[in-house]
Amino acid sequence: MHDYVVALIGGGMIGLAAVMLMIGQGRVMGVSGIASALLPPYEKNEDLSWRLAFIVGIIAAPLLYIVNNDTPPEISLDAGPALLIGSGLIVGLGTVTGNGCTSGHGVCGLARLSQRSMVATPVFMAAAVGTVFLMKHAIGA
Repeated sequence: MHDYVVALIGGGMIGLAAVMLMIGQGRVMGVSGIASALLPPYEKNEDLSWRLAFIVGIIAAPLLYIVNNDTPPEISLDAGPALLIGSGLIVGLGTVTGNGCTSGHGVCGLARLSQRSMVATPVFMAAAVGTVFLMKHAIGA
């Protein structure tokens, strides 16, 4: 199957999941918000079961791939553990500061015509492009 077909199917599944969560729970599918609510302190009257199910599904998907293909997908990382951990912490700080992540702002927020998402999405995309440019050209990583 061509890569663009796989990407189209994957994008459609992300969109479908976002719509299902909005209809079923009345919630925006922002992964950082879903995951962070599983950490203390817990909000009163917060049903954590659907959040846990969502995260379990994210973890189960690659495991199902491995079961169906008898091998994990090839992943190539050009960075060491320290850079990956540091990058993850910076992204986490960004999602807290920006009140959302790529799924919350870029997928759901733009679809809902959220003004905050219309500002946040180009900002984090520009930061991503700048980071890749620096890593590839200026730093040489």
